[in-house]
Order: sequence, then C-alpha cells, then structure tokens
Amino acid sequence: MEFGAWDGLYLTNTRNLIESKGYSAVLIEADKNKFLELKNNYAQIDRVIALNKVVGFTEADNLDRILEATPIPHAFDLLSIDIDGNDYHAWKAITKYRPKVVVIEFNPTIPTPIQFVQAPDPSINQGSSLLSLVELGKAKGYELVSVLEFNAFFVRQEFYSIFQIESNAPDVLRTNVGAITYFFSGYDGTIFLRGNCMLPWHGVELNENKIQYLPKFLRIFGGNYTKAHRKALGLYLLVTEPNRLIKKLKKGFGKVMGRVPRS
Repeated sequence: MEFGAWDGLYLTNTRNLIESKGYSAVLIEADKNKFLELKNNYAQIDRVIALNKVVGFTEADNLDRILEATPIPHAFDLLSIDIDGNDYHAWKAITKYRPKVVVIEFNPTIPTPIQFVQAPDPSINQGSSLLSLVELGKAKGYELVSVLEFNAFFVRQEFYSIFQIESNAPDVLRTNVGAITYFFSGYDGTIFLRGNCMLPWHGVELNENKIQYLPKFLRIFGGNYTKAHRKALGLYLLVTEPNRLIKKLKKGFGKVMGRVPRS
C-alpha cells in the first residue's frame, strides 16, 4: 500500500514488489493528472487498485477510512508514506490497520537529535524529523530497522529480533547526513554555516553573509565590549526587537547588554 504514489513509476517504493514479486497493491495519488498516469501504468495489472484520494489525518479522510472500501487485509505487508509534509500526522491517524513494514519519508535536512513535527496542515510542506518519527513508531509498536537518505524503515516490534540489529538508535542507523546544514556562532556573535548549505528543494545556496544577526561593528567578544558597544547593542535591539528588549530590561540592564564575567 503506497500513498503519494505519483505515477507509480517515479521514485516508487512498491513497483518492484508488484512487477517482480507478484504483490497486490492499493496505490493512492491525490494529484488528478498523476493519478491518470498511475492508472494507465497499471491498467494491465488487475492486482492493483488505484485511487485518486487525499490521505489526511481526520476521521473523514484518514487511511483507515479510505481502505475500508478495499479488500486489503488489516495486517498487510508494506505501507509506504510519501506526501511531502504531513507524513507524521497521516501515520499517527492510522489505528485499524497494522502493516508489518512501514516506509516513511523524513526531512533529511533536520539533524538527527532534533525533534520536529510540522503543524498538521495540508497547506504547508515542511516534513518531520527522523527522531520524531522514531518516537511515534515506538508509540505505535514499531521499531526502526533502516535509514536511507530520505526514508526510514520500521517493522512491527514482534519482527524486530529477526534483523539482529545491535543498536537501532537513529544516530547509529542514519549514516547519510549530507543534506544537513549546521549553524553555529563564534564567541564574537558571528554566525557560521557548514555542511550542505543549500535549500535542496529549491536549489538555492545559503549565504552566510545574509543570515548574520548582529551588524559587523557589534560582532566582538562580549567580554571586550566597551560602554559604547553596550550602548550601541541596546539601541540596535531597541530598533529591531523592542518588545524583547523591554522584557529583558526588567530583569536587569547588565544582562541584556551581554556582559561576560572575566576569569
């Protein structure tokens, strides 16, 4: 069972199983034009049910509701989720069906230790982190067994021992981290980017100079700030973030000016 099946050929996770292994399948695609291609590509295979549906995460449109009208068993073999955003929420909403294996897309630009789940909103496409999907999987009775560049593979807990994996921690199984951009700051407030430094779905290179938070004359180690620097920082924050500055001023003028005690 694959949703976000596109035309059934491009970057599919199920085509080989259907074509070479004789699997039956339910393939769901929301885009009408791609659905017509999907239906045409499988017109000669009567083991495939193609549906033009949007898989959501409410009682009215979740996968449980959609699959009720098909003969697929509740414990079918493979579920592939690839809908470029709400994958987490779509999987969370499935309760009646318990596939043996789940393949689900995660956002590969998110560092492995980070928990991130986009808002449950069909109008945005941000994705979720691998760690968040791992925690959801555990809550649903699944264990992580493999991580590729974009996809995480889970199996039901009763099958996990078959794989004889020493550790299935996300940072152990995820070896391809090439899509991640690392953000860090120097002692002087300069922001640095390392790693991929790209918006991969737009082909746009990230420019370090464009993301500096402090102007150049304030990028000095806080412990070396003069009175003039502290005053300038206060004025800068007053212009750029007045509400935040006022809130911090109530806690003490010295703290907001970034004084660093000398050792």
